[in-house]
Amino acid sequence: MTHDNTPAAYADAATARPLAVFDLDGTLADTAHRQRFLERKPRDWNAFFAAAPDDPPLPRGVRLALDSARECEVVYLTGRPERCRADTEVWLAAQGLPEGRIWMRRDHDRRPARHTKLEVLRSLVRDREVRMLVDDDELVCDAAEQAGFTVVRARWGSASAELRDAQEREGRT
Repeated sequence: MTHDNTPAAYADAATARPLAVFDLDGTLADTAHRQRFLERKPRDWNAFFAAAPDDPPLPRGVRLALDSARECEVVYLTGRPERCRADTEVWLAAQGLPEGRIWMRRDHDRRPARHTKLEVLRSLVRDREVRMLVDDDELVCDAAEQAGFTVVRARWGSASAELRDAQEREGRT
């Protein structure tokens, strides 16, 4: 998988297939086993992300990604911090998911995912068709739909109230 994390660098890709953009946590990866780290005060973000390699796959999300790969180039857009890249790449490969570029949050970027992800989507659509975004975060989905993107709401995962709060208030995933 490519390590260049900038949308502008991606625009030079030779392929013109439409993009299917997939979130990871709660969409492809079941985070239920590690959400306990967010229930503590203070939240233990290091433990939360350290446990990500043990995430079981979410079958509906994996199946949708594999099906999408027939017509689209699958890419990944996650709120995980950049420091999790190596573990994320290994996890994606272990699940048999399509190879694709991964856009990750800069390590100290604490903006809500609805802002960071929309920023990347707008960069991608300048040069490529974005066929769909698949995400479990309702606020990300709302913002993407309002911006004109086709959204598949991944409601097959199990996000805790703590995780939803963290996504919006703390900009961590």
